[in-house]
Amino acid sequence: MGHNLVNEFIAEEFRASVQEVLEKALRGEETANFELPLMTKDGRRLELLLNATCRKDASGNIIGVVGIGQDITERIAQEQEYGRLIDTANAPIFGVDVEGKVNVWNQHASRVVGFTAEQTVGRPFVEEFITEDFRASV
Repeated sequence: MGHNLVNEFIAEEFRASVQEVLEKALRGEETANFELPLMTKDGRRLELLLNATCRKDASGNIIGVVGIGQDITERIAQEQEYGRLIDTANAPIFGVDVEGKVNVWNQHASRVVGFTAEQTVGRPFVEEFITEDFRASV
């Protein structure tokens, strides 16, 4: 009690966006699945997935904010490790999204095909990287 949540517990680079989420909740606008870092007492940084909503009194007046968070620190670390494994694999690995656009292109794919990830991500995979005679089957 009596501590400023944003200034004391939120990493500096996220303070403005967290403050905005809290202000929206105080206006009655909910925020769902907002990722933010939270600093622990011993200085560790946790990554939280937060849902913020307003808190009301018996008369329906907004009196504060309720934040419900889930610690996703370990999940983020696992996703980063997974990304490193894909990127450094000794085989070409690529991925496409539901629209057929490249969203993963590892280092080995770059070496084999000659296009970097920067040159491929976001581009239509079949139309631009599959030879015309195979496009129908892909």
